[in-house]
Amino acid sequence: MNFDLDPETAEMRDMVLRFARRELAGPSGGSGDAPAGPGGFDAGDFRRRWLLAGKQGVVGATVPGRYGGSGLDAVAAAAVLEALGEGSPDTGFAFSVAAHLFASLMPIVEFGTEEQKLGWLPALCSGERIAAHCVTEPEAGSDALNLRTRAERRDGHYVLDGEKCFTTNAPVADVFVVQAATAPGGGFFGLSTFVVDAGTPGLSVGPPYRKVGLRGSPTADVRLDGCVVPADRMLGAEGAGASVFTSSMKWERTCLFAAYLGAMRRVLDDTVRHVGEREQFGTPIGGFQAVSHRVVDMTLRLEAARLLLYRAARGLADGSQDEIAPALAKLAVSEAAVQVGLDAVQLRGALGVLDGEAETLLRDALPARIFSGTNEIQKNNVARAMGLTGRRPGRRR
Repeated sequence: MNFDLDPETAEMRDMVLRFARRELAGPSGGSGDAPAGPGGFDAGDFRRRWLLAGKQGVVGATVPGRYGGSGLDAVAAAAVLEALGEGSPDTGFAFSVAAHLFASLMPIVEFGTEEQKLGWLPALCSGERIAAHCVTEPEAGSDALNLRTRAERRDGHYVLDGEKCFTTNAPVADVFVVQAATAPGGGFFGLSTFVVDAGTPGLSVGPPYRKVGLRGSPTADVRLDGCVVPADRMLGAEGAGASVFTSSMKWERTCLFAAYLGAMRRVLDDTVRHVGEREQFGTPIGGFQAVSHRVVDMTLRLEAARLLLYRAARGLADGSQDEIAPALAKLAVSEAAVQVGLDAVQLRGALGVLDGEAETLLRDALPARIFSGTNEIQKNNVARAMGLTGRRPGRRR
């Protein structure tokens, strides 16, 4: 049992960390200095950083090399996202990279034909193009099998109609991976997945949201109104949409949350410096037991969450079908990030509620308990895998 990254992965992580500190220190989404533009988002600067990340091999990290990616496994991908989260104050940018890579590119890798992979992946890996995954709807969030977006087969194409919301990267996306119902009411086999170019007639994107956190990640509604998509733009077979979605969520729930490990590490290190320098009653506040114990608790949460996440990543890399490890990792990291953010704010006193790393971490962490399946849904998933819902668990010997 080895808890250290192998030397090659550790070296790559350090390289990405240096790159992020040098090149990706763009808008952090602080409430006082948010970039100009709709939703407080600067599309030009986002594209600039995205292209740099593409040249570094980050936005195509887990895509095989023959399609333009870096060919990393889940453990190395988690290390890359952890480095992004630590090196850049803009956790939203790392979140956008993860949504592009795990929810959009990996479905093409795992379900696309050779022609589809060669046609779409190289530009998506280089940073030339950006992808968005359209699944959530106003009436279908956690209940992802009951989508109202329809895809009707007509001759050699499909016509898509519906509305998606909370779509990460939508304002800047060139390619949309869209989940739609080809057999309404068909349950697990009623959904299908399509890859749709941004310029396709009938596809429109709303204005960027103004969000509490992750402001560096552009998010918007997507509307499909008589959008004609050729049949060869379908990923996998008709009815395979739920399998596509489930596969992408295993990647996302494991590797995406590594960005929060990095962000927590960055804020924790800054907190240790702060309590060592800030003096009250003639002594650094880090010498007060109430303060030092809180810092220890922050460290405990981070290290425990990190172990769970890399355990899940190792299982994903090894082809494990375990449903429990990714769910536990998502739960542990998201809850730890919120509490570490709260602690970091508290230890800074009044400074904690001003623009800075502590309050930004807290705001960025709040959505982590909701996206990629709410934490309540993750607990349902774990309970189901343990046999606690619908049937009795088997006796343990």
